[in-house]
Parts: sequence; structure tokens; C-alpha cells
Amino acid sequence: MAHILCAGIAVLDEVFRVQEFPIPDTKVEALEFITIGGGCAANAAVAIARLGGKVRFAAPLGGPAGDDAIGNRLIEGLQGEGVDCVGCMRVPGGRTSVSAIFINAHGDRTIATYRDHRLDAVVPDDPDRLVADMDAVLVDNRFDKFVVPICRAGLARRIPVVLDADKPTEDRHPLFGIATHVVFSGECLRATAGTDDLAAGLAHMANFTDAFLAVTNGPKAVLWRDRGTIRETPVFAIKTVDTLGAGDVFHGAFTLALVEGRAIESALRFAAAAAGLKCSRFGGSTAAPWRAEVDALLAKPG
Repeated sequence: MAHILCAGIAVLDEVFRVQEFPIPDTKVEALEFITIGGGCAANAAVAIARLGGKVRFAAPLGGPAGDDAIGNRLIEGLQGEGVDCVGCMRVPGGRTSVSAIFINAHGDRTIATYRDHRLDAVVPDDPDRLVADMDAVLVDNRFDKFVVPICRAGLARRIPVVLDADKPTEDRHPLFGIATHVVFSGECLRATAGTDDLAAGLAHMANFTDAFLAVTNGPKAVLWRDRGTIRETPVFAIKTVDTLGAGDVFHGAFTLALVEGRAIESALRFAAAAAGLKCSRFGGSTAAPWRAEVDALLAKPG
């Protein structure tokens, strides 16, 4: 069984499904409402666990445990999915992140997130211990000071260090230099590389890292660099219901596939299948697929 450490942000998501996004000074009726665990790294951890991997999760959360009910709830939810949360650090006086999310009839989403910046300064107590028995590390770029030492510890062990580049940042950010694999969201790559041309954006980022580079782009093909050549991996045609967490599921599935020994293109295809299934149903991370579902989709002809 693959052992993967996911590190980064965890958020409590308040999710409203609406016909259309509300406009200023109006009210809309929600068709559905759920409260679920979210956040890039936390969602990826759930996806990996459901796909058959063993997962450890590390993140700064509000605390202490008795004073921050949201952090308690997130940990309980992750543990319920089989995720080991030993790497979570509770910050006295801090508050765990919360998001309000609207998802319209087309599956698009609008998100407002509150993040307590007291969590930004947290560093892991012992990153070497966190990665000591891991086969790979997957981090997001929401808490730089927390994940950079973890990435360095993973790199020192010569295991894959996968970066979910979701938050727009500087092209010279240290995380790009210490990751072995970087998979951008389209939004992040456009802002970070300063271009709307995703292929050109990947070429630009190759000037700052030797990592494998790829970018997801919603319903369009995944673009990735292969020895300087841009290649495409098609995604699956599905009826989109909810895109919330799809990129996180993609990153989790991709990392698991790498650890299982799949070649890059096969790993991207596996990840695209997992993300596509997630998009086909409402529920954010609760809609992450199980391994049998992904295997069945990949086995379909065409």
C-alpha cells in the first residue's frame, strides 16, 4: 500500500447549490446545502484514502483543541476517511479556515474564504519524522512556511514531492525549486507566469525549476511538458454537476499513481478519471470517487 503525506490547508466548507450565482443586493434560494471538510491538501488526502492509499495529513489548525470546534470537526472527518492526522498542529488562539461556497447549475463555483493569518507562521516540529516512512509528499501552496521544510525533507529522502500549485504566486518561489512534480491549476499558471497561453506558461516556468510540469484546464485537456515538448492528455466527457475539489482529487490521484509505478501519461489519465467522476456529482470532497469507480471508467472503450 502506498504511503503518502499530504500537507497544507484544511477548511470547513459551507456549500450552497444554487441555480444562478446571486448578484449584489439580491437573495437566492439554495437548492441544496452541506457542510463538509475542504482545502486542497485535505481534499487530496480523502481522495488518496478512497483510492486505496494510506495517508498522513499535516496542517496548521486553530486551537487548542477544546477552543476550536472547527479544527476538531475537520480532524474527525479526515479520521473517519482513514486519514492519519498526527501531523496537524493546533495554534493557541488561532482559528481554522472557513469557506462559503456557491455552486451554480453548470457546476461552476464562487468561493469566499476566511483564513486566520496567525496560522501562516507555523512550521512543522519535525518534518523529517513526518516523511520518514512515506513514499511521496503532496503539498499545496497555501502555507509556505509550513510546507517548505516538509518538501525539503521529502527531497532529501529522494521520494516524489508533488506541488499542487493552486494559489497564484511568484515564478521564482522556492517551492518550485524543491518539488519534483508541479501541477498547476489554469488560474494559477496564468497569474504566476503572466500569460493566458498555458503552453507558454509551462515553458516560462521551466526556467525556474527542473520539476515535471503540467496544468489542468477544466474540461479541456491536461497540458504537460515532455523534454521540452508540450503534450496533451484528454480528460473524460462528463456532465458537470460540481467542480469543487476536482483539482484536489486530481492531485491526490496523480500522486498515488506515481507511487504505484504508473508512467506519467498513465498517471495523468488516472487522475483525470478520478477528477471527472468527482465533477459528476454534488458534494465537494464527499463526492471523491472510490478505486473501483475509477478503474471501471478507465476500462471503458474509447
